[in-house]
Amino acid sequence: MLTLRLPPALDKSLGRSARAAKQTKSAFVRAAVLERIAEAEDYRIAVKRLARVKAGKEKTIPFDDIKRALGL
Repeated sequence: MLTLRLPPALDKSLGRSARAAKQTKSAFVRAAVLERIAEAEDYRIAVKRLARVKAGKEKTIPFDDIKRALGL
């Protein structure tokens, strides 16, 4: 359970956005939090993989090779 206090202007904006999305404010915020968590996890994985590439532990595949392999 989480309680969140928002400044009035932000609460009003949240209400408008939630109504436009035909969601409750809670559902709208929940979806936004889940999206942000997924983005943070994707970023963490990307940083880890980049470090492995720079260390020579993983290789990249040129885009043209991928397109060729897919027949594009």
